[in-house]
Amino acid sequence: MTALPARPFAFPFDLARCALLIIDMQRDFVEPGGFGASLGNDVSPLQAIVPTCAAVLAAWRTAGGCVVHTREGHRPDLSDCPPAKLSRGNPSLRIGDLGPMGRVLVIGEPGHAIVPALAPMPGELVIDKPGKGAFYATPLQAELQQRGIRQLVLMGVTTEVCVQTTMREANDRGYDCLLVEDATDSYFPAFKAATLAMITAQGGIVGWVAPAAAVLAALADPAVLPVAKNPA
Repeated sequence: MTALPARPFAFPFDLARCALLIIDMQRDFVEPGGFGASLGNDVSPLQAIVPTCAAVLAAWRTAGGCVVHTREGHRPDLSDCPPAKLSRGNPSLRIGDLGPMGRVLVIGEPGHAIVPALAPMPGELVIDKPGKGAFYATPLQAELQQRGIRQLVLMGVTTEVCVQTTMREANDRGYDCLLVEDATDSYFPAFKAATLAMITAQGGIVGWVAPAAAVLAALADPAVLPVAKNPA
């Protein structure tokens, strides 16, 4: 275990009991022509974090830590998509509609895939989720328990929606959570800033926040290595 510099105070980082949880870095959210863009959003802030996410992911893999990827999406018949979600907003493309990257947010379509720079490797856990949080209607809790995971380091998009929802779900389940602040982003900069403030308020009521540089330094600390690889 090592003390990872973070806000509001140092995070007691234990790689052997920690998973890197990468939230929804999918083409439908990050790339032009996807669902995020169809809502009228500028996707460039989300694209900008990909190199930082990739650097942390590469270092995590080298250290032998557990990696979990999530993808938001629905069955082709949309039977797991509530009507309220299907009709929400005023996008040019709705969930299930055919767009430039196939049917929007449908499992197996090109847009549902994780961006190539962060593509899962064999043995890494991939969680398909129908909601915003990664624990709702998924096997994530059981998979983490099987691996002895008690801490989560989170990256991904968007900060205020799927990332924050997952972090709050994890907090309620007893996980210590750290969000990598420059490896997450929003279509709305003010929403990201507000989320970081909410997470760290009142002594870290939801968790910790730290820059990627602090996580990379911790992964390079001999105190946390070597670690036995978590089972696939």
